[in-house]
Amino acid sequence: MDTNGVKTYGIGELLAMARERAVMVVRGIPDEALTAPTPCAEYDVKALVNHLYQVIVQFQRLAAKEASDFGDSIPDRVAEDAEWREGLVREADLLVAAWSAPGAEEGRTGGMDMPARLVGSMALLDLTVHVWDLARATGLDYAGADEPVVAELTGAVDTLAPTARKMGVFGEPVPEPAGASPFERLLARTGRDPHWG
Repeated sequence: MDTNGVKTYGIGELLAMARERAVMVVRGIPDEALTAPTPCAEYDVKALVNHLYQVIVQFQRLAAKEASDFGDSIPDRVAEDAEWREGLVREADLLVAAWSAPGAEEGRTGGMDMPARLVGSMALLDLTVHVWDLARATGLDYAGADEPVVAELTGAVDTLAPTARKMGVFGEPVPEPAGASPFERLLARTGRDPHWG
């Protein structure tokens, strides 16, 4: 949609941008890095991959207004499937398709009965910042998110931050580095040190 010369992107379009960056990182994760720490202190690389796998699958369900389960019982996809990298890529493709489907952004969804577009932005946030986490943890290149993705996520983080901090989903904001890019400022607002590692 184009409003006054400014393109408004659908969540599916934004997820497709994030997916392109995610695929390069996921496919590049070496097995020997699976026990490395990540910017998410509670996860090593393997645990973060499994967490990302879980949230991608659950956000597909939320796009279809189906019940989801973000519980603590996370399947160990890395141990169960030698081809977990390609499995995660396939699930990311399904996530893009789910949020590109007609009606995905309309109405409300999820156990907290939130606006569907905001829930889609949460999926986008996970696919963006957790892939950055994985890149930092494994020494892989991650140039930063596309500008429209950062713009969407900046608004979403503003909305989500108070509740997310109470729930322990976001850490306390960290000081933004001098000359920080918009993406680095976004990372700092979610409690991540943009220069971690």
